[in-house]
Amino acid sequence: MKRWFSAVLIFVLWAGSTTAQCRQALLLALDVSGSVDAREYRLQLDGVAGALLNPQVLEALNAMPAAPVRMAVMEWSGPDFQRMIVPWRDMVDAGSAQAVARQLRGTTRAQADYSTAIGSAMLRGAGEMRAQPDCWRQVVDISGDGTSNVGPLPGSVDLAGVIVNGLVIGPPLARGDDEATGIGALAAYYRAYVLRGTEAFLETAQGFADFEDAMVRKLLRESQIIAVSDTR
Repeated sequence: MKRWFSAVLIFVLWAGSTTAQCRQALLLALDVSGSVDAREYRLQLDGVAGALLNPQVLEALNAMPAAPVRMAVMEWSGPDFQRMIVPWRDMVDAGSAQAVARQLRGTTRAQADYSTAIGSAMLRGAGEMRAQPDCWRQVVDISGDGTSNVGPLPGSVDLAGVIVNGLVIGPPLARGDDEATGIGALAAYYRAYVLRGTEAFLETAQGFADFEDAMVRKLLRESQIIAVSDTR
């Protein structure tokens, strides 16, 4: 009921507006710390590219072309490394997603401090959101495969109303493993210290090979609030 009411509210705001709006600012923040090797780095970037071209994701992103999602992609590691690899772009049609996917697939890894500073990435995300004041909703997505080990503690970071969702990457499942094996503690850490906002949620990937599927699930869930044309 809450999601339905939010969707209707956004639809009313959109229908009553005569000028273009941004319905959601969405920053995808990808972990490129030392625990991420070259293969895993590519699986993340190519996984985001593939998720954006998923037909269901495309349909959700393009549900309200007069009030598009504004998206950017950032990679992060240590306290002083947050690199915007896709600058802010309004996702107005399939061409927008294809352009972002091409940019991601053409991005090569930069030399960086390979420590893990989740709090610093969250602060950079909040700063980016201050430059998107016209967006109705502001969301930072933190993807990562480990806990913070340097910089400000994630739980101490004040994001002033910005929603933070998480995508935790655990080890791949081996035969006989329980689904929670190797990922439960990290998921609990993200829930306790990283997520922000009453609508915040956590998605999980069982290894980097599962990253694209997890990103599809996450983007579809985030887009529920904007699929408002159906009046059932």
